[in-house]
Amino acid sequence: MDSRVTPRPPLLRERSNALGGVSEAVALHLGWKLGTVRFAFIASTLLGGAGALLYLWLWALVPLVPDDAAPVTRRAPVAALLVGAGAIAAIIVATAATGADALATNALIAVVLTIGAAVAWSLTLDRTDPDRTREYALWVRGLGSGILLVTGLVVLLSRPAAINAVLAVGLIVLGVGVVVAPRVVALWAELQASQTARVRDEQRAEIAAHLHDSVLQTLALIQNRAGASSEVARIARAQERELRDWLFTGSAPVDADLASELREIAALIELDYAVRIDVVAVGEFGPSPSALVAAAREAMLNAARHAGGEVSVYLESTVSAIDVFVRDRGPGVDLDSVPDDRLGIRESIIGRMSRAGGSATIGVGADGTGTEIHLHLEVPHD
Repeated sequence: MDSRVTPRPPLLRERSNALGGVSEAVALHLGWKLGTVRFAFIASTLLGGAGALLYLWLWALVPLVPDDAAPVTRRAPVAALLVGAGAIAAIIVATAATGADALATNALIAVVLTIGAAVAWSLTLDRTDPDRTREYALWVRGLGSGILLVTGLVVLLSRPAAINAVLAVGLIVLGVGVVVAPRVVALWAELQASQTARVRDEQRAEIAAHLHDSVLQTLALIQNRAGASSEVARIARAQERELRDWLFTGSAPVDADLASELREIAALIELDYAVRIDVVAVGEFGPSPSALVAAAREAMLNAARHAGGEVSVYLESTVSAIDVFVRDRGPGVDLDSVPDDRLGIRESIIGRMSRAGGSATIGVGADGTGTEIHLHLEVPHD
């Protein structure tokens, strides 16, 4: 006889459920029928509220099925049902004989609780539910606000007692609050995000100041002492670039513009060749033209291979054109003496720019030494 006990399934709530997934989780864990579990919760709730408290306790403590990619969805439109219950309670308030009637008082409390719960549910749980649209949330809050306002006016006009007047004004204020609640929540979230960003920026600034006075200066000193062509200088340059990117651009959004792409290319070339490439950009750059990026990369690569040392890249963007200047301090280049089978400059730079509607010129550096490659591309206008 097999005496082994079949292990129970883990107590986990499904991500797609009717309300909170508690009844389904308990039924699956205990091996009971779903209807039996739900009847037990309802019956114990009617006999003193223990079932509701137990349900809420399990809802808070029982975890969801681990699946970060799947959203939590609920089949029951809880917010709409709460608004409906609030409307029924408001009708009871309006039809009650006097404001002192216990039924009217209890119904008034029910209006406040159900509409408040509906708005809170709409602003929290329904916000992350893909089955609940923005229009659904607006309807819930709009109807809830209307019910509170109408109930407040009914109480104010039909029951002139002082306590009822206070309750009526309170209901009207709550009705207005339901309308402005989403904006208040959004402003509060923006304020919290702003404070968090400010604290993070202050901490980053303190770290940047400390590192600038110590680590960055040390790395710069190593490069000056070792020389641009040494292995030590290359490693120090790469570490300095990574550290500066983290300090000064780590919190900013990364835009795929021409300047950022050429800086990335320069960093990669520096790892492979004994060269230091400084990229300076002036103006605002939009999406990177692929032909210009490829031609500039080839020009930087040629300068690193044949010249080494210090290479400067200057980018300038105007409303009509983009210009890129790549300068080195090497021996220079004479296109007429370059063999015809060497297509690096002719095709990868000049030919590519020509096919893209731009131009590329090869000349001597400004001080009469080295090579300067000028890439020019007109900016199309709609």
